This record gives sequence, structure tokens and C-alpha cells, in this order.
Amino acid sequence: MSIAKRIIPCLDVKDGTTVKGTCFVDLRKAGDPVELGKAYSQAGADELVYLDITASHEGRKTFTEIVERVAAEINIPFTVGGGIGSLDDVERLLNAGADKVSVNSAALRRPQLIDEIAARYGNQVCVCAIDARFDETTGWQCYLNGGRLPVGRDLFDWAHEVQERGAGEILFTSMNHDGTKGGFANEALARLADELSIPVIASGGAGTMEHFRDAFVVGHADAALAASVFHFGEISIETLKKYLRNEGINIRI
Repeated sequence: MSIAKRIIPCLDVKDGTTVKGTCFVDLRKAGDPVELGKAYSQAGADELVYLDITASHEGRKTFTEIVERVAAEINIPFTVGGGIGSLDDVERLLNAGADKVSVNSAALRRPQLIDEIAARYGNQVCVCAIDARFDETTGWQCYLNGGRLPVGRDLFDWAHEVQERGAGEILFTSMNHDGTKGGFANEALARLADELSIPVIASGGAGTMEHFRDAFVVGHADAALAASVFHFGEISIETLKKYLRNEGINIRI
């Protein structure tokens, strides 16, 4: 049997509170990140992703404390990202209890960071997040700084490079789809999944249970990540997993 597909709630944390936006803007509060994480763990989530979207030094201090609290409350793996630019940052978050770290902007600026994390901590610790937007003229282009700045890198070229440098997973967010609840970018997902040998996590666009099914069936994703549909009670993880199992998808219940 194939490896079980994963359902991953994502919690964006700003000033100690979970927030969620649309297309990376228009943020609204969604609750306490530790309590939400605990609830998702109890509800059957396979993993969690926490992203620190507060860039200040004080925000990092606050976020490290949140990671410690999360680690004390949940019993599933969780990944932490946002503002990670050095091995010291990785060390701090792993020591706080994170299982994996997610790098994005810093890796685009200095790709050797991926090699360094993989060499010191192992491939499984390094998740490379890629925020990309589709343009009719240029195709899928990567962005950094939370989707604010185009970097002139093609999504697929960069994905191949991060795999070669030692990333253990890719978290691909379609900026075109993020928060729209219109479905994942399944065509791009399928190309990534088919060309790469490491797992691909789908992000951006979840609105219905059918969207998750399509991410696995059409997009060939290994995992599907979502935020607002979980945070605001639109889809329960238990119901979603039962639906996916009934659709013939190998999922842990």
C-alpha cells in the first residue's frame, strides 16, 4: 500500500495570535495557537505547521515561547518556519521542541542554508517552503518576504535545486489560490510531485473536502495543508478524513 496521505493544519502566528488572510493580505484573528494546535492534535491531524509572520526580534522571542508550549501540549510532529536564516535559528527552534523547520526567503537568498541544515540535522528536518505566483507571461515565479518580492526564480527549477541540496520536503503555496477556497493548484502540484522524489505538500486554495481529494488524486500531493477552513470550523478533520477514506485515499483515521 502507498504511504498514507497527510492532513496538515497551518497556523500563521503574529504577535502571539493565530491569523489568516487572503492572498497573503487582509489578516483576521483565528485564536490561540497553542489551544488550536492541541485541538487539531486531538482531532486527528497528522502534523501541524506554525509560521512566525512577525519579523521583529521581540516577535521571535514570543514565538520561541509558543513553540515550547506547543511541544508540551501536542503529540504529533510539527514544523516551524518564518524568519529562519541561520543554523542558530534552527537550533533554537529544535531545542524548543519543533520536529522540523521550514525555510523560504533565506534559502532563496542563500541556498547553501539548505545544505547546512540537512548536513547538521538530517534531510527530514529541512522543509523548503516555496511561495509562487503564476503569470501568463513568465509562468510560475517564486517570491520571498511573505510573497511580497519576486525573486526571478522559476518554481520548478528552484524545486529541483532544493531537492538536490538536501531538503526533505517541499511546501508549495500557490499565491494565486491562497485563501480563495477555489481549490489547489493541481496542475503545478502534479508536475512537482511527478518530477521530484521528495514529498510535496499542497498549500493554498482549500475550500471543500473535494479540493483535498483532488490535491491527492489530480495533484499527486503527499500532504495537503490548510488554515481557514479548519480555524473557522468549516471543515472538521475527522469528517474530512472519513470522506477521503471513502474516496479510496489511504489516510490515517
